[in-house]
This record gives sequence, structure tokens and C-alpha cells, in this order.
Amino acid sequence: MTSREDGTADEDSGAPTDFDRLEVVAERLATDDRFARVERQPEFAPDRVFCVYDDGFYPSSVDEVRLEIAWFENGDVSIHYHEDHEDGRFDHRWDRHPSDHNARDHVHPGPDAPTPGVDDSYPEDWRNVLAMGLGEIGERQRGFWTS
Repeated sequence: MTSREDGTADEDSGAPTDFDRLEVVAERLATDDRFARVERQPEFAPDRVFCVYDDGFYPSSVDEVRLEIAWFENGDVSIHYHEDHEDGRFDHRWDRHPSDHNARDHVHPGPDAPTPGVDDSYPEDWRNVLAMGLGEIGERQRGFWTS
């Protein structure tokens, strides 16, 4: 899901970027010790919040981990989790948007976030959607240390 720099409608969502919501998300995540860096609307992704995880949550074989979040005025969302590894990558994405390949709420599961994804059902409140994604990421992080 991508939105244009001017905030006009996204081709998948059909709605403008919700910059106020992204600002609140960025403020919340900037205080979270899991992240080494949180960027609001970086030049390379002006319709997103871009977060880099602290590398202490991962073994040395994981080079960088990031989270990209896009939110839209109609409640649509894309939360994209990405890991770069010495031997490859891992992608997982939670989406809420109209789709010809899935229900409005769907997940593109790791390791390669295929399309079509898997139909899912997300909470209505945006805070709960974000908490759900962060919780699943936390489970993945713990798995690196308990396997």
C-alpha cells in the first residue's frame, strides 16, 4: 500500500494518509525502548512512520530490523515488519484495505509475505491493531532466544 507524497488517496486504500494518526503512532513508538530510531515521514517514505529495532533484541545473524507503518483516514492500515539476515530476509505484513485477493483484514505471513495473504480479523480500535502487531513481533523476538 502506498500513498502519494501530497497525502491524496492511496491506490489500495482509496483514502488519504492519516498524518495525525501517524504522528500519534510515532510519538508513542519514540518512547519505546525496542526502537533505536523512529522517523516520522522520512523522505524515502513520506506517508509512513519508519522504525528501526534495537539490535539487542536479535542475534548477531540479524543485520537490521525495521517496521513501516502507514495509516489512512478511513481506518485502513499497513504494518510491514522486515528483517535483514546474513543469509536472507524475513517479511511479514498486516493489512487492512480493500483487496481483490483477500478480505479487507488480511496478513501476508513471513517469511516472504506472499500475495494473496491469509484472511484475518483485526480489532476496530487502531491502538489495538498496533498492539496486536507489536505483540506478534515480540513473540518472534523471544523465539530467537528460546529455540
